[in-house]
Amino acid sequence: MYKVAIIEKIHEDGLKLIKDNPNYKIELIEDTSEENLIKKLPEFDACTLRVSKLNEKILSKCEKLKVISRHGVGYDNIDLDYIKKNNISLLITASANAIAVAEHVLYMMLALSKGNGKYDNEVRSGNFKTKVSSIETFELFNKEILIVGFGRIGQNLIKKCKGFDMKVSVFDPFVSKKIIENHGGIKIENFDNALKNCDYMSLHVPLTDKTKNLIDYNRLKFMKKSAIIINTSRGGIINETDLEKALSQNIIFGAGLDVFYNEPVEKNNALLKNNKVLLSPHSATFTNECKSRMSKETIKNIIDFFDNKIDKSMIIKL
Repeated sequence: MYKVAIIEKIHEDGLKLIKDNPNYKIELIEDTSEENLIKKLPEFDACTLRVSKLNEKILSKCEKLKVISRHGVGYDNIDLDYIKKNNISLLITASANAIAVAEHVLYMMLALSKGNGKYDNEVRSGNFKTKVSSIETFELFNKEILIVGFGRIGQNLIKKCKGFDMKVSVFDPFVSKKIIENHGGIKIENFDNALKNCDYMSLHVPLTDKTKNLIDYNRLKFMKKSAIIINTSRGGIINETDLEKALSQNIIFGAGLDVFYNEPVEKNNALLKNNKVLLSPHSATFTNECKSRMSKETIKNIIDFFDNKIDKSMIIKL
């Protein structure tokens, strides 16, 4: 029998897949402090993981641990060097979140383009048409979006953008021109040149040494004054200090952030007071449907791993 730690609650639909399986015993761990994980986790063969951190101090005590199943696609909260050296497999929910995240990008694009609640505020405050002409809004029609990273989320997003008759450029050195063109996009080779032309940019890349501060003040200066940036991938890809400076100086029009360098967001983060940025608390995947899909895929990955039939696209190669 395999023991599986459920680190933080997940949707009940996933747990139903394993609760009555005689080959598994599950236990929920809600106290995710380092001290408690060091105490509890060593007895388990597998674990699910949401946002809690698994560092070397914790993992070094887990001699039985064979697999970590991420409830999501990012893995910057795991000590990758340690699990690689100790042959601990890492699985992700590669297909579960694409729809929800792509929809969240569209929500942010539309909200920022259509006044971000300003019309609603005017009506509620009794200024039915007093200040309408001073609120600047845009159409998505015929605008160009630059999608940075063309995995499942990027590929789902392009379909939605095409529905708004947008022009789509894609920057992803690891995806062929043919694949991008088959989805209706144009492959971009020069990232900095693409920044000058896009009206919207949506980021869909992992946080690595190469992508950290990918969008800084120097690159923001390349962009149109009417440009809008959306980040639903990982905090740290956009330099937040530089972004706030660019917004305050009217270098770009607006930004939508679902992710932040420090989470929860620090109270002194200047972006919290900037009304040109739309914020959400790393919640792009928090639709009812996506929470169900992610929990089921998280658990199915563990079962498939031990049954030796795991889908290779769910495995992170370290």
